[in-house]
Amino acid sequence: MTSVADNLDSVRHRIDAACLAAGRVPSQVSLLPVSKTHPASAVLDAVAAGYTRFGENRVQEAMGKWQELHEGHPEIEWVIIGHLQTNKARDVARFATEVSSLDSVKLARDLARRLDREGRQIDVLIEVNSSGEPQKSGVAPSEAPALARELAGMDTLRVKGLMTVAVNSPDRARVAACFQTMQDLQQRLRQEAPATSSWDELSMGMSGDFEQAIAHGATVVRVGTAIFGARYYS
Repeated sequence: MTSVADNLDSVRHRIDAACLAAGRVPSQVSLLPVSKTHPASAVLDAVAAGYTRFGENRVQEAMGKWQELHEGHPEIEWVIIGHLQTNKARDVARFATEVSSLDSVKLARDLARRLDREGRQIDVLIEVNSSGEPQKSGVAPSEAPALARELAGMDTLRVKGLMTVAVNSPDRARVAACFQTMQDLQQRLRQEAPATSSWDELSMGMSGDFEQAIAHGATVVRVGTAIFGARYYS
């Protein structure tokens, strides 16, 4: 059985190879281990291997791990990558360092207000529904510029870029189309909303498609199963 450290090393080698194949520098792409459903002990295995940022889908689970690990490991940072309801903004404002799934003005305002009360700032990415699937969260690509303009005056939110979950399909062309949509949107926002962000961050690609995402400009890939193994759902 391979260890978390071995899996991290294997995934990192795959990222580096994908970067070289795409004519990119490996240091341009960071790996965000996704620890959802896995215990705090698995997170500590990754910390021992040199990783300190972890993606979590559910606020309650992330907060529980933060409470368990923060005193002994204050260096660990938590990134919320799942759909965030406004009633969870207060909790997120206490501990998260990034929300990658910002998808509405209402959520942005609630989160900004809570952060102001906590005296904190965090990074945010606008989540985009690049596949157009109705069951997915995220704004439509055409709506992202308007949301970006609304974020311009929210000082507690540091806008860094965009995030998406591509269609889950064996058809590589359909997956590539999602990633190309994100590249095109990134360029559009650089022209239309430069005061909001440099739009340098492009978080896309997971265990099954991150090499393709890297070929389309991903700067962060979110990998869970290939690192921590099969997820455990209660």
